[in-house]
Order: sequence, then C-alpha cells, then structure tokens
Amino acid sequence: MGFDDAPFARRAGVRVSLAGVVCAGTRFEGLVWGHVRRDGWTATDEVCRLLVGGKFLPQLHLVLLDGLAFGGFNLVDLPRLAHTLGKPCVAVMRRMPDLEAVERALRHLSRPRARLELLRRAGPIHQRGGFTFQVQGAEPEWVEEALQRLTDTGRVPEALRLAHLIGSAVMTGESSKRA
Repeated sequence: MGFDDAPFARRAGVRVSLAGVVCAGTRFEGLVWGHVRRDGWTATDEVCRLLVGGKFLPQLHLVLLDGLAFGGFNLVDLPRLAHTLGKPCVAVMRRMPDLEAVERALRHLSRPRARLELLRRAGPIHQRGGFTFQVQGAEPEWVEEALQRLTDTGRVPEALRLAHLIGSAVMTGESSKRA
C-alpha cells in the first residue's frame, strides 16, 4: 500500500487530502482516502485510522509512504506506525534530503524539537538499488528487493505513483505530470 498527500494550499492549518492505494504487485486493488492538517500532528493517527479494522490491513505486506511527512511537515512516527500496523513501514524519497535545510525549516514551526525527534526515530536513510528510504519493521535488503518488485518503471513504486496521480486528479481535475 502506498500513501501520498494531494496538492494543497500553502496556508497554515489547511486540510490536506491523503490517498492510500492498495496494489497486488503493481496491479491496482483498492483505495482509501483521508485528511491531515498542514504542518499538523495527526499523520500517524490518520494512516492508522484508514487501515486498522479495515478490509485492507490483513492483506498488506508493506506500507509505503511518499516521504516521512504529509501536508508540509505533518510527520509520521515511523516506528509507532510499524508497531501499530504490525507491518514493515517505509518512507520512500526521490533523493537524499537536505537534512540541514529540513532542520532550518522545522525551527519555524511549533514544537521543532518534537518534530526533529520524529525524524531521528525514523532511523537511518538507506540508498540501495536506486531507492532512497527509511524503514521500520524490516531489513533494508528486504525492502530494496520489495521496492524493485513493486516498481513498474522508474524509481517510484506503483502504489506511490498511483496515490500521487489519484490525489492530484481529485484535487485539481487532472493528474500531474510527475509521479
């Protein structure tokens, strides 16, 4: 399953849509839809709400996130997510983040130390097989193999690519160019 946020207004506290796409391999199987607040604190709880007790969680083997944050800096607590869901959870990034720039940006938000702690708790950033990711609940070698199997073309697993395209289409009327 892959989660990505949809395009959102750059105003503080705005509601941000969250698309979760279930795939069997690279084939679309289902969709969940939720919301978080820009720069808020509910990303982990919202992903859990969308999955715990739902029909999709029992069939999942892996939960993918498009990065560690939704709606700006509404950060996911990756270890808590993996523990709550009982599934490996992976924050996939397109490239190695500029951690100094991220830390500078977090200083302008509420509770910057707590946000930095969530970044640290996510674990080391791995670069393997052309993928950049953080993982909780599985070994990086296993994640690398899984990401390769779940990626049709390029370096974005299909569930994340579809979540991006669907979120973009729902919010703007058409899918974006880049997924």
